[in-house]
Amino acid sequence: MTNRTGIWATSIFTIALLAACKKSTPAPPLLEVEVATVEQRDVPVYREWVGTLDGLVNAAIKAEVTGYLLSQNYVEGSFVHKGQMLFRIDPRPFDAALAQEKGHLAQAQAQLTQAQAQLTQSMANQERTQLDVNKYTPLAKRQAVTQQELDNAVQNNNAAKAQIEASKAVIETAKAQIEASNAAVESAQVNLGFTNLVSPIDGIAGLAQVQVGNLVNPSSGVITTVSTLDPIRANFTVGDKEYLTLTRSGESALAKLQLELILADESTYPHKGKFFFVDRQVNASTGAIQLTGLFPNPGNRLRPGQYGKVRAAIGTNAAAVLVPQRAVTELQGSYQVAVVDSANKVGIRPVKVGDRAGSMWIVTEGLKPGERVIAEGADKARPGVQVNPKPFVEGK
Repeated sequence: MTNRTGIWATSIFTIALLAACKKSTPAPPLLEVEVATVEQRDVPVYREWVGTLDGLVNAAIKAEVTGYLLSQNYVEGSFVHKGQMLFRIDPRPFDAALAQEKGHLAQAQAQLTQAQAQLTQSMANQERTQLDVNKYTPLAKRQAVTQQELDNAVQNNNAAKAQIEASKAVIETAKAQIEASNAAVESAQVNLGFTNLVSPIDGIAGLAQVQVGNLVNPSSGVITTVSTLDPIRANFTVGDKEYLTLTRSGESALAKLQLELILADESTYPHKGKFFFVDRQVNASTGAIQLTGLFPNPGNRLRPGQYGKVRAAIGTNAAAVLVPQRAVTELQGSYQVAVVDSANKVGIRPVKVGDRAGSMWIVTEGLKPGERVIAEGADKARPGVQVNPKPFVEGK
């Protein structure tokens, strides 16, 4: 009897001990996730195109004459003014050529003066011989002088007239020579001026492509380039179909676009741009057409050759359904979201997505405004599991 009582006591103690152990083991905590409420609002429709930056005006500095580069007169990458000398070619050969042409001009002018003096003398001689002809003609009729004397007077007069014509021809030749010499002097002066390579515009001067002492000539290529950078051009291309969409209400619609520039580091350039022009034709090989926008560039921060994305709002998507991009999971070309119901249980739902709006994604099918989706922790949530939802904070 005593043994049976001891066994019962032991059993009761064991059961009490197990019950106490069960009470002391806490339930596992619910999975904590961050949820966002599905929004509905009007959002702008953006389009982005890859753009290349370029100077508004790019002036290529080239040699127009052949000679040795004597000096470089600017600091590479600095701002230069219109008319500022950038390089100088050795001017001595061109000074000599100019002096030689001026000598030829002086010689031609002297020949003209001499010819004009000769003409004056020939005209005086002709007047004298004409008087002899006038005097001998009536005398010969009265036989007061011989016919031979009259003939000699006429012949002398004709010779004097021929001398006048010859002098006039020499004068015309001298005048032509003077014109040619003037042109040669002007050409020599122009060539001498070409020894000073100046900037035709205000802008930023680039890297020198040749060094002092090099022989340059018109076929040497670009020595440097000067670009106006404020404003700066952003060239981008759009497809033929998209161009027709953008200009459905006329090309004036392009002028209304407010352009944004996304730089290579994904930052948004603080200054808005405006449409500048559209190219005259569609590229037949690519089916695209070039558009150009202008962006203010104070301080010349942006430089030609940089790449960026040109973005513009081309319309409005009314009453769009929005969720954070982090809430959408792509799987083999399809999209899905993890939805949390009123009982905080997880459900996986396929959705269709449209354009992106900043950090949000437009959902065209599968969600309703006010529903909750998991934006952080969806990879750990399983369908039917109860979770502990916390508000999602963007960019924390």
